[in-house]
Amino acid sequence: MADVLMVGGGLIGLASAWQTARAGLAVTVIDPDPGGGASRVAAGMLAPVTEVVYGEQDRVALNIAAARRWPAFAAELERATGIDVGYRPTGTLLVGFDQDDAAAVADLYAFQKELGLEVQRVTGVDARTQEPMLSPRVRIGLIAGEDHRVEPRAVLRALIRACTDAGVELDRSRVASIEHDDERVVGVRTEDGEVRRADRVVLTAGAWSGTIDGLPDDARPPVRPLKGQVLHLRDPGGRPVLHTTVRGLVRHRSIYLVPRDDGRLVVGASQEERGFDTTVTAGATRELLDDAAAIVPGIDELELTETIAGLRPTTPDNAPAIGWSRLPGLMIATGHHRNGVLLAPITADAVTALVNGKDPDPVIAVADPNRPALATRSDQRTVPSPGLDALISSNRNTGGPP
Repeated sequence: MADVLMVGGGLIGLASAWQTARAGLAVTVIDPDPGGGASRVAAGMLAPVTEVVYGEQDRVALNIAAARRWPAFAAELERATGIDVGYRPTGTLLVGFDQDDAAAVADLYAFQKELGLEVQRVTGVDARTQEPMLSPRVRIGLIAGEDHRVEPRAVLRALIRACTDAGVELDRSRVASIEHDDERVVGVRTEDGEVRRADRVVLTAGAWSGTIDGLPDDARPPVRPLKGQVLHLRDPGGRPVLHTTVRGLVRHRSIYLVPRDDGRLVVGASQEERGFDTTVTAGATRELLDDAAAIVPGIDELELTETIAGLRPTTPDNAPAIGWSRLPGLMIATGHHRNGVLLAPITADAVTALVNGKDPDPVIAVADPNRPALATRSDQRTVPSPGLDALISSNRNTGGPP
């Protein structure tokens, strides 16, 4: 019998399983497709500065701490597996396209400075000096040196190998229900009817975390799926189009372009209330390409190599839920919204501490799964903040309810 069952094998589940196994516990990850889900779609931005949002100041400390955990985590993972996970501390350049966009970026800069974040304001000319492929219409830039990037698919490959080497069992079943008696968790039941027993279960099933049977109402995380469509482009000669992650505001719509070492460019992302639909649509693809080309005109010459959609696990207040639920023995680690990659190492640290009866880093307190904001129904949506929320939370809405 495992000491700990992880229900879900995305980035959060695999990172938590690896760290927990390294701490000496017997761990099983149950997922029909380990390394799939939203983690495979993610662009890999580690962006605590350029993704700061009005009304979410309470998460700044968590996101900064998470970003600073990444260099050591990436090094540990690479040493354990020999796999380059694509961690690149190159910073992020945020730009505004037209006059109104430039004004919004200037407002964001003032807000970032008010919060004490490290960011440098530059002119459009300075931005083009750093990234010559930028459009001459770019009017303003912000350089966030602490916003880095990683390659999520490489991280997932490395984590699967690291977990296997650490003795983690990867059970490719699908969990049908959480099993518990009158007092606490006793394990999970899979779709084939078999019960896997453990007195500690960690729910890391992303957008599906709230759909699993057997969860008491007061322990069910109020998580809903938020669809995001992403494009992969590539220079035919393998040359890098950009060297720095570029985020932009184009006619009040946000866009990001994340470079890879092999000449690929990840472009995203839509934000759509479509339930569990992961259909790639022509409209979102066209809009992403149009806005990316406004910032970097040369992308029109690139190959379109992949279109993909994923589901961000999102809570009513957009903050994650990490910690023990009201059902003894059941831990929640989900709801990471747009910051799943950023928060994976620090979430894994917290899960490992908690299952071993230790206190996690105090910055995790903002993600308490029993906080009042999560007592609302999971289908309630946070009302977007005015102004910059469109830019800093990738709030490109291509349809569905507001």
